[in-house]
Amino acid sequence: MSGNQPDRQTRRAVSDGRPELVLDIERVLDLTTRQAVRAEFRFDPDAPWVVSVELAVEGGPRVLWRISRDLLHEGLHSVSGLGDVQIWPSHTADRATARLQLTSRDTAALFELPVPPLAEWLADTYELVPADAELSEIDWDAATAGLFQEPQAHCD
Repeated sequence: MSGNQPDRQTRRAVSDGRPELVLDIERVLDLTTRQAVRAEFRFDPDAPWVVSVELAVEGGPRVLWRISRDLLHEGLHSVSGLGDVQIWPSHTADRATARLQLTSRDTAALFELPVPPLAEWLADTYELVPADAELSEIDWDAATAGLFQEPQAHCD
């Protein structure tokens, strides 16, 4: 995949109604060398604050990252993220792109993503679960009840 080739992408909904976006993106190895990578973005309305991204190189292993949906969305327009996940807008060859850097231990990988299909897909996820409703389904009484209980001794 080169900068002159249009991005091939497939947009679909998984059978259980969870939105998925499959994109062919590029890993930036240096100024002139890139590697084609398949990226599968998945959104689960039951955990709306996170997007799962599975990255796969042809013939190589698959790697799963969970990235904040808000961090991903903000990074399409401005620098977003600290530490292991960072994303920022970048424009190359008259295309709106974003750079995604993933860091784990001693390794870092830099990817270039096409903004239009990712922005449209993220907008669809926000239609399913708006940003202000992400935590509305949590039963806070039940979630915090265990915090205030005495630990129980276990006898075997």
